[in-house]
Amino acid sequence: MSKKTPQIRFKGFTDDWEERKLGELSNIVGGGTPSTSNPEYWDGDIDWYAPAEIGEQSYVSKSKKTITELGLKKSSARILPVGTVLFTSRAGIGNTAILAKEATTNQGFQSIVPDQNKLDSYFIFSRTNELKRYGEVTGAGSTFVEVSGKQMSKMSIMVPELSEQQKIGSFFKQVDNTIALHQRKLDLIKEQKKGFLQKMFPKNGEKVPELRFEGFTDDWEERKLSSGLREYTDRVIVEDDKEYYQISVRNNFGGITLRGLKMGNKIGRKRQAKINLTKYPQTLIFTRQTVEQGGIGWVDKYCDGAIVTENMPTISLDTSVFSKYFLTNLFQTRIFYKNAILDNVEGGSAQIAIHESKLLSSTLLFPNLDEQEKIGKFFKQFDNTIALHQRKLDLIKEQKKGFLQKMFL
Repeated sequence: MSKKTPQIRFKGFTDDWEERKLGELSNIVGGGTPSTSNPEYWDGDIDWYAPAEIGEQSYVSKSKKTITELGLKKSSARILPVGTVLFTSRAGIGNTAILAKEATTNQGFQSIVPDQNKLDSYFIFSRTNELKRYGEVTGAGSTFVEVSGKQMSKMSIMVPELSEQQKIGSFFKQVDNTIALHQRKLDLIKEQKKGFLQKMFPKNGEKVPELRFEGFTDDWEERKLSSGLREYTDRVIVEDDKEYYQISVRNNFGGITLRGLKMGNKIGRKRQAKINLTKYPQTLIFTRQTVEQGGIGWVDKYCDGAIVTENMPTISLDTSVFSKYFLTNLFQTRIFYKNAILDNVEGGSAQIAIHESKLLSSTLLFPNLDEQEKIGKFFKQFDNTIALHQRKLDLIKEQKKGFLQKMFL
């Protein structure tokens, strides 16, 4: 006998949930596109959504394109009321958003218009993952992956009475609002950091930055990265009967992490070099492979026996020449990306790469070590704040994930 109640419920609700078809609780409505060659159909007062506009937001209220009353009449587009859950039905199946203002869509949607006496908008919106999974599985039969309105109507779903749906919907709306608030804070801090990066490093052709700490007035000087960074090659072959961490590089100069332990004989032919990170605690890992996919950053966990691929040069830092956190943020500037990366790329368009010798021979502007330390410390505080907000955001998302598993059937 299948379970009829979820693990977690609000007080006062005890009735079993019922299995219903989505089409019994709502109307599934497709969209349409007026002829693009007739200007009389476009730039009117009616919002008209395309799938690409449906992203992370819970509600949408303004579309990029609009249609006229005539455009509506001359196409299969339909006016959808406030509270409709837009559901993308083609490649990229299952992106959802709730209409905060009535609108229409193109034919890339099978939108859910809840029966107000049977289905709560935010309750069904909170089940986006289930809707997406069903749409992907059901629509996978054809060459062009698409789920129809008829197929969506047949989806089986367990639901409680409307008042319990509304309570659950309201709860997840608060959770989503909290996530959105933390995301905005995180985005704001990242934007602020981006602004400081542009002002605290000299622009192309200039010798001093726009913004400096008090007491520093000297011009920045040209130096090669090789004056304080050097590649070290004392690696050893892994032993098959031992476990090792694997080094993973996050994209676009986002840093380095050590991934889980793996037996030497399970590592694969390209992961045959072991490095001792205890011997070189200021280790910079650089990936030669595809510039856009590659990265550069410091290993922040030290051990003997981390594994790097043949395309991951290991570079040690001379702290009497360069400040670690100054370099960390220099690597994130446009000037570094242009002068050290783009100007040194090799290979065809399919496999753009950069060799470490060219990276290290790059010439960039540096202040004296005291100013480097001051700048590095300033940005480290930024990075700590960003990491703190990211952890909070990740925690709330994990909590939401747990509630989704325990509050639905």
